[in-house]
Amino acid sequence: MLVTDVQDDAGAEVAAEITASGGRAAYAHLDVTAPGEWEAAVAGAIQAFGGLDILVNNAGVVDLAAIEQTSLADWRRTIEVGQTGVFLGMKTAAAALAASGHGSVINISSVFGTSGGFGSSPAYHAAKGAVRTLTKNVALHWAHRGVRVNSVHPGFVDTAILDPVRGTRAEDLMLAMTPLGRVGQPAEVAAGVAYLASDDASFVTGLELYIDGGYMAR
Repeated sequence: MLVTDVQDDAGAEVAAEITASGGRAAYAHLDVTAPGEWEAAVAGAIQAFGGLDILVNNAGVVDLAAIEQTSLADWRRTIEVGQTGVFLGMKTAAAALAASGHGSVINISSVFGTSGGFGSSPAYHAAKGAVRTLTKNVALHWAHRGVRVNSVHPGFVDTAILDPVRGTRAEDLMLAMTPLGRVGQPAEVAAGVAYLASDDASFVTGLELYIDGGYMAR
């Protein structure tokens, strides 16, 4: 597994944890908005592991403002990371995934890629909504090549992305809007990603998998 991030220390630590637990992992710096860095990452994965079977596009940034307070610079940054980064990842990895014979792409979207959420964070919603539709588009295009493409739509998950709202009215609303009454755990999202990456999902492509505690069923 090639772990990539712009946070080098944190990324290297994840790779080391995987190795320590008996897996094979390496780390590479990757700014998902930079085509050249994508090319280097894909080439590095092929060199280190002999090919590329699975691609998980998980990079993203959050904007919390309403549309009136969202600057053009903030809009562009969120779209570049959350939407264009997914495009560049799939485009760059296309040949390697097809060569694997059983390629699988999992794009991390959000419940906010399908719903209007709280009416704020317009760039985040736009980026995640684009990921949802782009996933289906490429799933159709790559079906004959044996490459499956699916999206995962987490609800509110207990990660650092929630730090700005902990202990606030927004956190109360998140819990109230989640039928299971709690936030999700990263491992619960990871389990969905692992399923879509595995041969158990060999007949699954173009799917949007919601791991959201029932949020979208309301």
